[in-house]
Amino acid sequence: MTSGVPKSTLVRAETGATTPRQSTLSAIRAALEAAGVEFIEENSCGAGVRLRRD
Repeated sequence: MTSGVPKSTLVRAETGATTPRQSTLSAIRAALEAAGVEFIEENSCGAGVRLRRD
């Protein structure tokens, strides 16, 4: 996995069985950004994500 986060850790975080560490969240975010995902900051419509246009 690109993030280096084990699948079992992702599953536990996604199901709410655990609260992920900040380092885990940072690794996931970095992997998603490397894959072209852009995180959109909070605005009047809320936070979001989109795929980067190259």
